Amino acid sequence: MSSENAIELRNVWKKYSKSATFHNSLREAIVEFFKGKRNGEGLKEDEFWVLKDFNLTVKKGEAIGLYGPNGTGKSTILKLIANVTYPDRGKIIVNGKVAPLIEIGAGFHPDLTGRENILMNGAILGMTPKEIKKKEESIIEFSGIREFIDMPVKKYSSGMFLRLAFSVAIHSNAEIFLFDEILAVGDESFRKKCYESIDNLKNIGKTMVIVSHDYEKLRKQTNSIVKLGFFRES
Repeated sequence: MSSENAIELRNVWKKYSKSATFHNSLREAIVEFFKGKRNGEGLKEDEFWVLKDFNLTVKKGEAIGLYGPNGTGKSTILKLIANVTYPDRGKIIVNGKVAPLIEIGAGFHPDLTGRENILMNGAILGMTPKEIKKKEESIIEFSGIREFIDMPVKKYSSGMFLRLAFSVAIHSNAEIFLFDEILAVGDESFRKKCYESIDNLKNIGKTMVIVSHDYEKLRKQTNSIVKLGFFRES
């Protein structure tokens, strides 16, 4: 991997099943891997490729947008980068600490309070307890939910989840930030604050991959846009 690159996806294939079943064993998964062919043969009847021979390179300090219809693999790409899921074929290289905002409330424990979840989620994002405590007040202030911070998060609305999750993530020391359309949940004033924070991350040289259905927003906030599920423009 080039020292200039933060993320590389090389010839990545990823399949999903329409059913809720999974491989029974690692041995079965290995056998099916070697039986499969690069043209998609070897898929079970209820399986499909969401990514086929996909390549992506993101340089350090670059902001990339992923744009396209539902079902074209945008969120899957983020999950692959974040190691939430793994490719069936191909190679993924990530050079840097990752802060993923892929699903609202992911990494939060419902029975813990917002304050306790700041500690837990911050640790997941690689922050030390000392760093978290130092930034705790700033995280709470940015989230705008101070009056609810000592309430169990299972009582939070989706908007409150978003506020806290976003605030923790942008206060982390990550080099790579992944944003997946979650800003559509927040109210207008908070969305504006989030967009300003994303602009600031870009200005200080953080690497970002952003998924959105808002093409104009992506044009303003990224260096380039990868279109998925569209014919290539001539």
